[in-house]
Amino acid sequence: MARRRRIRPIAHEDRLSIVEHLDELRSRIIICILAFVVAWGITGWQNDLVLRIVNKPLPSGIEPITLGPAEAFYTTLTNAAYVALILALPVILYQIYAFLLPAFSPAEKRVALPMLMLIPVLFIAGVLFCYFVVLTPALDFLLNFNADDFNTQVRARDYYSFITMLMLAMGLGFQIPVGVLAACKLGLTSAEKLRRNRRYAIVVIAVLASLLPTLDPLTLILEMVPLILLYELSIWLASVLGRPAPEVAERIASAEGS
Repeated sequence: MARRRRIRPIAHEDRLSIVEHLDELRSRIIICILAFVVAWGITGWQNDLVLRIVNKPLPSGIEPITLGPAEAFYTTLTNAAYVALILALPVILYQIYAFLLPAFSPAEKRVALPMLMLIPVLFIAGVLFCYFVVLTPALDFLLNFNADDFNTQVRARDYYSFITMLMLAMGLGFQIPVGVLAACKLGLTSAEKLRRNRRYAIVVIAVLASLLPTLDPLTLILEMVPLILLYELSIWLASVLGRPAPEVAERIASAEGS
């Protein structure tokens, strides 16, 4: 029974000692590591398929190059690890959530549970959007920029790191509706405030998009458009579903009246 409790969210009213909290954290870290190792084993086993998939966005005729006798081996393992991290991240995000869940009140937990279902869906949607929409035009622009002045070649290690960071960033960026809706349900903001602050949100999105691992304007626009649309979706969700839970609304009213 003790082991089963460690791998499931514990109740809000449970009182755990420091040792029990550390034991809970250790169990969740072990699950995260196991999820990554299993995913890495699969991607390492299917490394040829993984390489074909991640090389597909490259323009025709361009293949990644390696510059040392062992670089192809280490790059293959590293690339498999990058893809394994993307595959395991929904499990890792859930474990982080499950560890933090006991700090939520029952009202806040009712808010958080639907959010949990959206996290992996939106993350996968962000990764797929980056792969199918962003990567090909971005690479085409970057690799052909000043092509007459440079002998541009693609080093495998740099290429795989670039596209992995970009897909991870887009997957995390697609979590905007989750964060916004949770903030509304917890009384931290509202649909009206989101509408009033739309221009500031667009500026923040532009800054965040500029921090992603790419510098060309085409990719910047391709990254900004879905994030802006997700912000608009967040406003709609907040207006429909974002009313604070009764206990939260009562607590806010009491704080404002005092």
